[in-house]
Amino acid sequence: MLEAALICANAPLHMNDLRALFNSEIGADTLRRLLSDLGKSWTGRGVELVPVASGWRFQSRPEMRPYLDRLHPEKPPRYSRAAMETLAIVAYRQPVTRGDIEDIRGVTVSSQIVKQLEDRGWIDAIGYREAPGRPALYATTRQFLDDQGLTSLDQLPSIDGTVSAEAMAVLQSTPALIGDAQGSLPLELPDEAMPNELTLVPTPVDAAQALAAAPAPQAPVSTPPEARTNDKHEHI
Repeated sequence: MLEAALICANAPLHMNDLRALFNSEIGADTLRRLLSDLGKSWTGRGVELVPVASGWRFQSRPEMRPYLDRLHPEKPPRYSRAAMETLAIVAYRQPVTRGDIEDIRGVTVSSQIVKQLEDRGWIDAIGYREAPGRPALYATTRQFLDDQGLTSLDQLPSIDGTVSAEAMAVLQSTPALIGDAQGSLPLELPDEAMPNELTLVPTPVDAAQALAAAPAPQAPVSTPPEARTNDKHEHI
C-alpha cells in the first residue's frame, strides 16, 4: 500500500497522509519502520525512497542523471551569481530584508530577482521589520528544501568550510536540481551580472563563503496581517 501510494503520488506524501492509508490504525513509529523496510527493498535499483521537507517520495538516484538527461538533451537554464548569492543569503541569514541582502552583497538587489525567487517557490515574505517603511522579511520555503532534496535547513553546508557527507551529496546534485525540467527561471540579469557570470552556476558553498564575515541582521519582527495558507509556501 505504501509503495503504490508513493509511486502514484505527484508530490511528497506527509506522514499524516500515509497514516490515512491505514485509517490511522498504525502509529507513527510503525509507519517509519515500514518506510525504512520499503526503502531497503529498493537498494541497488535506479530509484530510491527518500524523506524531504514535505514528506516521503521516490526519486531517481544521482548516478542515473546522465542517462535520464538523454531524454531531455536541451541545456538546462543557468543562473547568475547575483541570483545564487541572493538565495544563499536568504537561506543562511533568514529572515532578512532586501536591505540586508544589499548590505552583505555590497550591490543593489534587483526586485526582479526577489520576485522570480518567490515565483519559483524558493523564498517568501514571512513578516515585516519594525523599521521605517516596514520592509518585508524573507525566508526559504518547504519547496526550496524539497527541490534541493533536504529535510531541514540544518542539512545546508556549513559556511565555515566544513561540509558533511550528506551535504556534499546534495551539492553534487544541485546543478541537476536547479536545471530540472519541472521549472525554469531565467535569472540572468545583465544589469547586475558581470559578463562572465552568465556562464557560471555557483554552488551554495561558493555563494555562502561571502557570508562568513557578515554580521547577522537583528531586529524586531511583526507578523503580516494575513497568514498564507498555501502549503507550497509553508516555512521552516
